[in-house]
Amino acid sequence: MLLQPIPATLAGGAARRTSGEPPFPPLLRRRVLSPIRADSPPISLSASASPSRPVKPPVCTADELHYAPVDGAGWRLALWRYRPPGNAPVRNHPLMLLSGVGTNAIGFDLSPGASFARHMSSQGFDTWIVEVRGAGLSKREYGNSAASGSVTIEDACGGIQPLDNQSTFEAASLQSSGGYASDCDDLGIVALDEPPLLTELSNFFDRISKLMEEAVVNGNFHEITEKVSVLSEMVESSTIIGPVREESLRLLKNFQDQLDSWERFVSSQMDLSSEYNWDFDHYLEEDIPAAVEYIRQHSKTEDGKLLAIGHSMGGILLYAMLSRSGFEGAPSNLAAIVTLASSVDYTTSNSSLKLLLPLAHPAQAFNVPSVPLGTLLAAAYPWASGPPYLFSWLNPQISAQDMMHPELLSKLVFNNFCTVPAKVVLQLTTAFRKGGLCNRNGTFSYKDHLRECQTPVLALAGDKDLICPPEAVYETAKLIPKHKLKYRVFGKPQGPHYAHYDLVGGRLAINEVYPCIIEFLSRHDRLLI
Repeated sequence: MLLQPIPATLAGGAARRTSGEPPFPPLLRRRVLSPIRADSPPISLSASASPSRPVKPPVCTADELHYAPVDGAGWRLALWRYRPPGNAPVRNHPLMLLSGVGTNAIGFDLSPGASFARHMSSQGFDTWIVEVRGAGLSKREYGNSAASGSVTIEDACGGIQPLDNQSTFEAASLQSSGGYASDCDDLGIVALDEPPLLTELSNFFDRISKLMEEAVVNGNFHEITEKVSVLSEMVESSTIIGPVREESLRLLKNFQDQLDSWERFVSSQMDLSSEYNWDFDHYLEEDIPAAVEYIRQHSKTEDGKLLAIGHSMGGILLYAMLSRSGFEGAPSNLAAIVTLASSVDYTTSNSSLKLLLPLAHPAQAFNVPSVPLGTLLAAAYPWASGPPYLFSWLNPQISAQDMMHPELLSKLVFNNFCTVPAKVVLQLTTAFRKGGLCNRNGTFSYKDHLRECQTPVLALAGDKDLICPPEAVYETAKLIPKHKLKYRVFGKPQGPHYAHYDLVGGRLAINEVYPCIIEFLSRHDRLLI
């Protein structure tokens, strides 16, 4: 039985709105998944549980939670399993879902009405979401016992506390880069057209920015607190009046309240060199093979093959698997794959990620063992969603206008992103250089052998994807033999549009994207024995 689309009140409600109404109705309550901390006691096992299938914690909304050991790596990968209902079509192969860099399983199962994983299981696919090492509920093993040593949802937020049902999703509004530009349009600030006012407000944020940078670099949080107090007096006596003054004071208070949390986070970063010592190739060579083998053993598939869908880095992993199979001349263990907003070569595109390349210089990146993606997004999101809109550019990176209810977008930002090892980021930056993504030694390009691919590929792109634009998706897709490839861009010139996450969780995906995926997978679900 098909899952129903999100109700109009949650999916934008375009058909029921009047021209004067906002695109989304206000909600009275907000829900955030309760995180599982890395320093929590080990999950107890019931009499019916086993090390590979412990008691499912509340944060896991799948039917079952499994753990796949990675031999020699000291990790057990969390696998979220969604079993098909009894009245669903019978399928021949299980379905593996791989998410993007620094994300967990929640992006594929955001809510009962917006669950890609649940929808696929309702279509008869035995669906498994793989959380690679360091993501979500995956665990690091210590000795013979499995301790919760991975960075999970709350840890990824770097001390930002989980929000209760009445929260307005206010978080630390922090910026650790240098000063801000003086151009109003670049800042995304609205209704600040008086130069003296803009200058003073920009100066205020510039000081906050530099104080944050000093706190992170030097760890002198107590001295910074005193400086913040002085800055507070400056704002109190400034010419900033009305809402702007109140907003500045509110942001400053948030800054003060979060200093202790950031101090704990920076202290923990000093111990992360050994904890985050892996790269993209570790996912490719160790994690994914372990997950594939586990799924094959626990699903009924006569030919030993899987269907797979990868979003963003998840799709990059699938391309890399096919390229290695082509190089080795060995048959792939994938019956068919779907890539969503993925490419191994960004050189011809104007991806917004190119703006981050200067930050990935090896000499800089290796001084920081990990990138707190969850922390950064959680800190920036309030400034992206409300005045003074300093990070108004952030939301379109994730979802196009009116494609996600604000409630679901907030839930995604605050719950789906984790901390990423710097080595992973460094290796992924090779996708922006001549030759495309390569292995850690630079001796193998993951695009070179895609022409030998014998696995059917469906490559999907979003017309307004700023992270992986259609031209980047096509740059990789065109390497697949034509008789094995289906390529499509979603979005219309006059709208609606699809950004990076919308192919998975946009409000129209269930009616436009999902049927395309299901038709493709169904066509290639035949047994090859």
